[in-house]
Amino acid sequence: MAERVRRRKTRSSDPFRFDKALLEEGLAAVCEASSLCGAHRRDDLRLAGVDEAGRGCLAGPLVAAAVVLDYAAAPFVALSGLTDSKQLSLDAREGMYGGILGSAARVCWVACSPRTIDRDGLHVCNLRALSEALETLGGEYALALVDGFDIRRPELRARSLVGADYKSAAVAAASVVAKVVRDRLMKTLAPRYPEYGFAEHVGYGTGRHRNALKQHGPCPLHRLSFQGVAEPQLGLWDE
Repeated sequence: MAERVRRRKTRSSDPFRFDKALLEEGLAAVCEASSLCGAHRRDDLRLAGVDEAGRGCLAGPLVAAAVVLDYAAAPFVALSGLTDSKQLSLDAREGMYGGILGSAARVCWVACSPRTIDRDGLHVCNLRALSEALETLGGEYALALVDGFDIRRPELRARSLVGADYKSAAVAAASVVAKVVRDRLMKTLAPRYPEYGFAEHVGYGTGRHRNALKQHGPCPLHRLSFQGVAEPQLGLWDE
């Protein structure tokens, strides 16, 4: 059964210790709630962290990532300084991304296109992407921790925690993977639409991006269901 825990969004002093405590305290409860957990030993120390990037962007995909840290292989020297991707500089994120790929037991990501977001809605797409990222792991983890979203599927053994990207090393790692993958996708696509400056803002609603929308209107990467995107040129007449 998915469980939601509401706590203040503050950074854990030791996100790795937080993860180990979560595994020790939470696995038994999750397994008792699901008959599908019988194959997982109580000493299984694989924690899956799940997070997304690009939720608030005006353009580009939503990317969800899942990272499995096997605490039987700890400590993770290459992940020193790991925290939520928003707290890391571009260079630090890129360096940490390499460390995650070299340290994690599993890493995967899925993307949801702008058109799918327009059709199904952001919240539905967010939940679906997080669930699909977990599904891709094929159950190769003991417990999953999701940043803020309830995944109500007992077979995925997922718990929800507001601010998990600040508290859990596994979720912080997922946030880094999602952010780096998404930024790279947007920078790869940027030359197709040079007038929007996607390489600079990767789809977020910066002043330059909004001005480009007013001048040129939306392109195929834009989320037309988002406020101010479908008819941004009307804003020219508001001045």
